[in-house]
Amino acid sequence: MSLSFEERKTLILERLAEEGKLHVPVMAELLNVSTETIRRDLDRLDKEGKLKKVHGGAVKARSDAWELPFEQKALVNRQEKQAIAKLAASLVEDGDSILIGNGTTPLELIRHLKGKRHVTVITHSVPVMLLAMEAFEGRLIFIGGEVDMVQKSAEGPLAEWTLQHLKANKAFISAGGVSTVDGITDYDLDEANMSRKLMERSEELIVLADHTKMGKTTFAHICPLRNVSVVVSDKGCPTEWRQKLAAQEIELLLADVDDI
Repeated sequence: MSLSFEERKTLILERLAEEGKLHVPVMAELLNVSTETIRRDLDRLDKEGKLKKVHGGAVKARSDAWELPFEQKALVNRQEKQAIAKLAASLVEDGDSILIGNGTTPLELIRHLKGKRHVTVITHSVPVMLLAMEAFEGRLIFIGGEVDMVQKSAEGPLAEWTLQHLKANKAFISAGGVSTVDGITDYDLDEANMSRKLMERSEELIVLADHTKMGKTTFAHICPLRNVSVVVSDKGCPTEWRQKLAAQEIELLLADVDDI
C-alpha cells in the first residue's frame, strides 16, 4: 500500500532532522516510490518552507536561524502551545516557586495556574508579567533589566544580578530546537543566556517544545539534553523522538489538543 503525501512528509522531515541532508534516490528506495515522486514532494515542502531543495536532494531550511516577532510567534501552532501549557501547569504544586521564561508557550502557562495555592511566579517576560497581573492570584516577581522591544523580555546584567539572588523549584522555558547533538537551543544569544540562568537557579528544568522543534537546532545553545528534567510536547511528537528521550531517561509528557 502506497503512502500518502502527508505520511511521506512526516518521514521525510524526520529523516532530514536526523541526517541534516536528504538524497533523492535514497528516499525513493526508503519510501518505495519513484524518484520523481520524491522530487515533487521536495518541491512542495520547499514552497512550504519546511526544507531547502538542493541538487540531488534537500537540506534543512535556512529560516531556522531566524525568530519571528513575539506577536507572530503567538499565531504558530497555537492549539499545541495551549495544550502543552495546560499539561505543564499540572507539574506546578502548591507552595512552588517557579521561574517562567519568555515565549508564547510559557505565556499560556499562566492561564492554567488557577487553583494553585501559595505559588510564586518569577519571570523576565513582559507578556507573562502583564497576563499574571490579570489572571494569577499568587505572588509575582518581575526580573527587570534592559528590555528587548521585539521579543518583549528583560535581559542583561541587571536581570542576571537579580536572578543570582533567587532560587526556585522549577523553571519552565521554551526551546527553538531540541537535538540529541546540540541539546536545547534558542534563536537569540541573550534569550538563550537568560534561559540558562533560569535553569541554574532552579531545581528542575522543564522544557516546553511542540513537535516542530524536535530534531531542530537553532542559533544559540542553552544546555545539553542531560540537564533537562522533563520535556512537555504534543502528540505530534515523532515516535523516533519519544524513543530518543526515553533512551536518555528524560521524562516526556505529551499534550492532546482535544484537552484544551
